[in-house]
Amino acid sequence: MSDTSTVLDHAIIAARYFYPRSARIDEPYWVDAADGSRLACYYRRAAPDAKTVIYFHGNGEVVSDYLPDFPEWFVHAGYNCLMAEYRGYGMSTGRPALAGMLDDVERIIDSLGVPDNRVVLFGRSIGSLYALHGGAKRPQLAGLILESGISDISERFFMRVQPEELGMSRENLVSELKTHFDYARKLSVFQGRTLILHTQHDELVPVHHAKRLHAAAPEPKQLEIFERGGHNDIFMWNREAYMALVEAFVASA
Repeated sequence: MSDTSTVLDHAIIAARYFYPRSARIDEPYWVDAADGSRLACYYRRAAPDAKTVIYFHGNGEVVSDYLPDFPEWFVHAGYNCLMAEYRGYGMSTGRPALAGMLDDVERIIDSLGVPDNRVVLFGRSIGSLYALHGGAKRPQLAGLILESGISDISERFFMRVQPEELGMSRENLVSELKTHFDYARKLSVFQGRTLILHTQHDELVPVHHAKRLHAAAPEPKQLEIFERGGHNDIFMWNREAYMALVEAFVASA
């Protein structure tokens, strides 16, 4: 178990919940994680005083999957882009830790050395959990984008891990999940702008997650539910509209 002293970082959960894989990138941007491991992120700069988008990718993905096009999109739009990597993913050391990696979010933000009001967090799928946490810890951040995001983590958690395997009751495990991943509490303290993107037919994270996230977020907020695409091809099917929404959001944040 990790230094966070929570059952959520148990090796069984790490093995079943996460899908890390190794992949090399040129010129990694190293960030020291809270547990002492090193995160092989990627950073592209448009200008020193430009807003910075920090992107937290999905579970079965690594930063290299997004290179070079994704960060180049933001740079072309006039923004810096930091692609965050997780423990054990890509070139990062360590192993994934569901709750422990929450502590890495502020370290990634702090590595930039820029004011919070010049930073937008962008989380996709499982990355929404970490972006949400960043918004709660740093409520003065300019904006928060959640794409195909998760509200109630317990909905899929128990498809992979049973409480008895961890030596605890379901009630206590649900309580532990809520302690670390209470989306409504985290959104309630965020003071920046929020954009929520989802597809109507997401087969992994149903659209009601997006509706719950939107309901919990304070104003100003925006919800966009696309009719085309699913969990892993939302961008492909809605590329033009997706990019326009994100660019407009970052500009206004």
